[in-house]
Amino acid sequence: MKRYVVKRVSERPGLCGEWDKGLWGGVEAAEIDSWLGGEDRDRPCARVKAVYDEGAIYVNFRVEDKYVRAVARGYHGPVWEDSCVEFFFTPGEDVSEGYFNVETNCGGTMLFNRQKERGVENVAVGEADCDKVEIYHSLDKIIEPEIKEEVVWSLQYRLPFEVVRKYAPSFDEPGEGVKWRANFYKCGDETSRPHFMTWNPIVVEEPDFHRPEFFGELVFG
Repeated sequence: MKRYVVKRVSERPGLCGEWDKGLWGGVEAAEIDSWLGGEDRDRPCARVKAVYDEGAIYVNFRVEDKYVRAVARGYHGPVWEDSCVEFFFTPGEDVSEGYFNVETNCGGTMLFNRQKERGVENVAVGEADCDKVEIYHSLDKIIEPEIKEEVVWSLQYRLPFEVVRKYAPSFDEPGEGVKWRANFYKCGDETSRPHFMTWNPIVVEEPDFHRPEFFGELVFG
């Protein structure tokens, strides 16, 4: 099981595309580089950083990509078919309590659900609560036709703990030593280069991100 330390910050990090400057410059990156399936050519390079404060967790993705598209519109659309990064997490150590899946395409369109397991007790986070998630995206909201040449794109968001707490039956408040279970993903199901990549490896025959038994560990510092 991989482990990532989420550092506490005393000032709010910028959501403006910074990766190696400012507050984000001193934050360790996790590599989303475990190959789960798809066309094994021209693999994207996807990395993620995360920090937290008393009110939220901040997630920062940086992707070097080709064949980039974004056509999903509105909350809870099929963003996984686009060039997409994802954060699945259980706000505690017991994955049997269920998990959240935050899936966001490169244009900043988001799907945000909580479920017990795939398709079981699935609850879409309400649009008013989705609006509380502040999102930065470096590319246009709609990209069609896809960008075939190499491009670097950023996706950052601030996920308030008040939203997580509202939908979680149990919530372990982040603080020093608190652990959550989680995984980070990169996909693009309907791009010209379908692919499925994970941070913590998932050992299954067919690509399936909804496998909390393979979540890694987030440790809050």
